[in-house]
Amino acid sequence: MAWSFFVFIARIIVIIMAGKTPNNTPSRTPKPDGVKPKRSKPAVANPRSRPTSKPSAKPSAKPKSGSGAKPKSAARSGSTSGSASSGKMAAGGAQPSRWLVAWRISWQLGLAGLLVLGVWMVFLDAQVQRQFDGKKWTLPARVYARPLLLYPGRLLPAEQLRAELEWTDYQPGSVAGPGHYQHNGAIWRIHRRQVNFWDGPQPHALIELTLSNQRIERLSVNGKEVPLVRLEPQYVGGIFPAHNEDRELVTLDQVPSELLAALVVTEDNGFFEHHGISLRGIARAMVANIQAGGVVQGGSTLTQQLVKNFFLTQERTLTRKVQEALMAILLELHYSKAEILQAYLNEVYLGQAGRRAIHGVGLASRFYFGKPVQELDLAEIATLVGLVKGASFYNPKRHPQRALERRNLILTLMAEQGLISQPRYLQASQQPMQTADSQRVSQREYPAFLELVRKQLREDYRSEDLETEGLNIFTTLDPWIQHALEVSAATQLDRLETRYPALTGKLETAALVTSVDGAEIRAMIGGRQAGYFGFNRALDAHRSIGSLAKPVVYLAALRSGRYHWGTPVDDSPVQVAGQDGQLWQPQNYDGKNHGQVAMVDALSHSYNQATARLGMRVGLEQVARTFHDLGLHSQVPPYPSVLLGSLELSPFDVAGVYQTLAARGFVMPLRAVEAVTTGSGRTLSSYAIQGHQGVSAEQVDWLRYGLEQVVNEGTAKQLLTQFSGPLAGKTGTSDQQRDAWFAGFDNRHLGVVWVGRDDNQPMPLAGSSAALPIWQQTFAQAGVEPLPATGLQPVVVDPQGQILEESCEGRSLLMPASMMTQAPIPCQSAGKANSRGKKGWLDWLF
Repeated sequence: MAWSFFVFIARIIVIIMAGKTPNNTPSRTPKPDGVKPKRSKPAVANPRSRPTSKPSAKPSAKPKSGSGAKPKSAARSGSTSGSASSGKMAAGGAQPSRWLVAWRISWQLGLAGLLVLGVWMVFLDAQVQRQFDGKKWTLPARVYARPLLLYPGRLLPAEQLRAELEWTDYQPGSVAGPGHYQHNGAIWRIHRRQVNFWDGPQPHALIELTLSNQRIERLSVNGKEVPLVRLEPQYVGGIFPAHNEDRELVTLDQVPSELLAALVVTEDNGFFEHHGISLRGIARAMVANIQAGGVVQGGSTLTQQLVKNFFLTQERTLTRKVQEALMAILLELHYSKAEILQAYLNEVYLGQAGRRAIHGVGLASRFYFGKPVQELDLAEIATLVGLVKGASFYNPKRHPQRALERRNLILTLMAEQGLISQPRYLQASQQPMQTADSQRVSQREYPAFLELVRKQLREDYRSEDLETEGLNIFTTLDPWIQHALEVSAATQLDRLETRYPALTGKLETAALVTSVDGAEIRAMIGGRQAGYFGFNRALDAHRSIGSLAKPVVYLAALRSGRYHWGTPVDDSPVQVAGQDGQLWQPQNYDGKNHGQVAMVDALSHSYNQATARLGMRVGLEQVARTFHDLGLHSQVPPYPSVLLGSLELSPFDVAGVYQTLAARGFVMPLRAVEAVTTGSGRTLSSYAIQGHQGVSAEQVDWLRYGLEQVVNEGTAKQLLTQFSGPLAGKTGTSDQQRDAWFAGFDNRHLGVVWVGRDDNQPMPLAGSSAALPIWQQTFAQAGVEPLPATGLQPVVVDPQGQILEESCEGRSLLMPASMMTQAPIPCQSAGKANSRGKKGWLDWLF
């Protein structure tokens, strides 16, 4: 229709420019006989130009009315000849000629204006339809934690269950509707909301479980016992475009009818009668503003507000206002009131949450009240609608009294219009202003983990798709362990800085917790301020790993077949000449020499000299190969100092190596993403466990025995003050105590913790005093499951490392059956093989 109008206007302009009017024929007069054109003009006139009227053959003839022809005497410049009557005629015809010219100019300008307006309307119409028919919004990807799995026998403290329900905005109370829970002693009842998981949607369901000794004893869904059920996952952040707009799209059937009524009666009472603009509303606003002496009321309709927010800027100019009105008319011309209202509900700006701009009633409902829009009560609905007039001014979290007055005004309007009853009005208006805590876990983000998610997804998705397509990303993050890690890191660093005031504000940390059986990232912090975006030390800080390299050296020795845990190693001073001629002279942390020690003692007590001598005997190439077999992709330089951890890796890289040790030699890439779906729930990607056996499971079990001794009697023995059962771990301290590490695992989880300074300056701290306490407190809250027994066989060895018969006295150590290739020696032969070189007392005396 707009295009037809444009064609019509164009034809009118062409007619006028050709010398026509809508009501007249062309003003052309036939040339008289004998009249020749002037030489200065061409014989044939331009057909697009206006023809010039010629005088009649008879001088006394009158020109035709409206033709514009002049008498011959008038056509000649400066002529004074002619009759008196012709002079009067010429003089009398001057006045209508000026009016005619003015009328023609006005007519042409008006039509030109109409043409401009028509072209503008065509452009605006195309813009409205293109943007409104296509994808209306750039929707950021929504990132979710892992869903909490419930099954009989699962370790699940009541504190964790309550916390995870509250973090997903479940409210205590009656379970008549979804989103609520209640418990009576050991019995818990949870009314789960409908959830779209990556493997299919799950309807809302009533879950009942019984806890006993911090484990699930009984589980049922809708009254029927089941082996497994999942709870709703927690929202943990988004992948936003540059403008950081966030919204949760809703449809009209998801929005309470009272919310729609409150919005219309408050913002645009004539919404269903007007066609985009309301002249009555504009007039009413003008009167109110004149009476008040300022702008106190606006005349914009809901449609105009939608146009301003959706298509235009916030610029306050007359041109923008006219454009807004025209586009509102066009919007109403093409789309229904329901479509416009639904778009408004999803577009309107309703607040700010950190870097996120809250748009739409769907997301605002969760942000302000911790529940979906379908679950809002009348008072909450009125509060939400009150934000439309000014999201910052009427913010109920910052200005509760102001928001309360606005809420009650809206409730009054609804009661006066008969939209709610008087009892409901009284009940809602008397409620105190209550909102959900904006700092609650369900509304915060996890920057370090989100960066890892985005990094891993870039292998399969474009950044533009992640920022604009509204994808749902299900991850491996465990909110309970993440919370424990964050609290532990903050608590322990504060404790250290209290003990060492010179370190106040200088200590930093990074840590990861993974699942042993799947290499899933369960928790991750990239710095002390875990909730702030910035430098991610877990991924990008490459620091010397110190003694965390020693288990790789001992694994290389065990794999060689020449050593076992009872093999003696010399812990005397050692010197190694480097390629540049410099001597490498490592010393023990305690500054002492311990002589001949068993290999297991050298590892558990982290002796540098013994480890360096053992590594040189095994060979640097074998150690480097073992690093790579454990999944390390970084280059390992062939320097002796690598044996003691002169190798710079990120905490993420270290976790990858120790993950293989915890998984019995099975190399798996650490992963943070479980699956990706569209906004409608269609699965796009699902990421299963991938990997290969890098090192023999038997050999890694053998090494694990040595790491267990680190906890039982070595540098990590303080863990035994809180935990029972086998645990494996290794402390690490780099040169000059610049870095403190601890890596340890139980049967379920691996944890790697680093503590240091960003300026790389020394600290009066070691791995056991700085990093290990963070691990200890984290695993205390997460729950520890002891390591199961391995298939290693106990053997008896003497101080020289000889394997004795079972009945002999000696030290009992574990060894794989495949390594017991030689028969044990009798008890009476113990120690004789190495006694020939010893001197008697006469030799010493003389």
